[in-house]
Amino acid sequence: MASVVSTLFISLDGVAEIDPAWHFPYFDDHMAGAVDDDYRDTDVLLIGRVTYDSFAGAWPEREEAGEEDAEFARRLGNMRKVVATRGSQDLGWRHVERLEGDLPAAVAALKGEDGVEKVLVPGSLSVVRQLLAAGLLDELRLLVHPVAARHGERLFDEGEPIYPLTLLRSEAFPTGVVRLIYAPSALPNADGYEEVKGKVPSGE
Repeated sequence: MASVVSTLFISLDGVAEIDPAWHFPYFDDHMAGAVDDDYRDTDVLLIGRVTYDSFAGAWPEREEAGEEDAEFARRLGNMRKVVATRGSQDLGWRHVERLEGDLPAAVAALKGEDGVEKVLVPGSLSVVRQLLAAGLLDELRLLVHPVAARHGERLFDEGEPIYPLTLLRSEAFPTGVVRLIYAPSALPNADGYEEVKGKVPSGE
């Protein structure tokens, strides 16, 4: 069964809609290494339509231009890309297909495909939310920038239930960016105030 991994750039106040004004100043070799790690051994990119349009509108041209980022652009182009979209327009690019049917059911089927061991979801907030709600996300990888964006779409919407997570790994970069890798989990216990009041500092 394949693992489904989300990778997101995010601000301290939870904004995961990237603004170049606060993202690129923090992009260094450490962050590049984290991105490389996220994409390594990926068999399928699962992408929402908005994120896909952004990728397809930039990376093929960057590959053709042959500059410093052409190798990564070629890597993206050669990956199998599955796009969650209701539209019927030509998606262009190569190795791209539409996700057929209901997203949770289709992703569950994708996880069970022979030869698929890692599905990476770059950006694509609506897809990530649906996967979290359906219990289909195995890892949530966040590159937390030390900035309050103050506007933009946030990762978590309002609603029920809560999403407890367990921290698998963490790493702090010299820029102040923190890489946090979580997996869905359960609350550590069912304690309330009565159970913890003995741990409240006495002040002495």
